[in-house]
This record gives sequence, C-alpha cells and structure tokens, in this order.
Amino acid sequence: MLVPSGLVMMAMAPVSARISNTRGPRATLMLGAVVVASGYGAGIFLMSAVWQLVVVSAMIGAGTGLAYGAMPALIMAAVPASDTAAANSLNTLMRAIGTSISSAVAGVVLTRVTIPFSFRLIMGLGAATALLACAVAACIPRLSRRTP
Repeated sequence: MLVPSGLVMMAMAPVSARISNTRGPRATLMLGAVVVASGYGAGIFLMSAVWQLVVVSAMIGAGTGLAYGAMPALIMAAVPASDTAAANSLNTLMRAIGTSISSAVAGVVLTRVTIPFSFRLIMGLGAATALLACAVAACIPRLSRRTP
C-alpha cells in the first residue's frame, strides 16, 4: 500500500526542483501543500476499495515530494551559509516531530472518537492541516537567491 506513495514521492523530486527553479521554492511548497490537502480530501470519499487507498496515498506522496524538495531551498535562502547544516538538521527534526504528533493525533481520534466515520475525520484533519500549511507558506517572504 505504501510503495506507490514512496515511488510517486521519489518521482516528484525532479518536478519539485523544476518548479522551484522557475517559480521559486515558496510556490513549490504551497503547491505541495495543496496537493496533500487534495489527497486527504479525496480520502474522505475514497475508502471503499484498496485501489482507492493507493490513489489517495499516491496523491499525498506527490504533494509530500513537492513540499519536501522545496524546504531545503527555502531554508538555505533564509539563513547564512555558515548555518545551513544546522538549519537543515532542524528541518529534519521538525519533520520527524510532526510525523510523530500526527500519528499520535490519529491514534487518539481512532481510540476516543466513537463516530462511525473516524477515518474520514482523520482525512479531514489532514486536509485542513495541509491547507493551514499552505497559508503559512504564503506568509514566507520572497527571498533572493544567495550567491556562493
């Protein structure tokens, strides 16, 4: 079930680089967040067959691949060259923390919420969070490229 998501994420890396090169990493991050939100939004309705879950997972993987490719470029443009390693390490740490927190929230929803559509609620929460991420990304100032 997760292999298609990983493959799509990997395939999106060069697409992310191309979009970042033409439109900037902020636009790429925003597009990635919208694609993730679309995937989670589709997951609200597409849960009745395995192929539907694969499609939803691939959509989320596509958005994640776009967004993950844009983050290091945004970070490197925002910090002095001497701080890029530390800043990118912090990005990796924050991604791990975010993944852990979202898994914990999903677990709480599944164990505590007694509505029959709790998986759909989790998908809705994912979509809303991705749209919030897009709004936050829209607030990132446009940064000029740093020369080496």
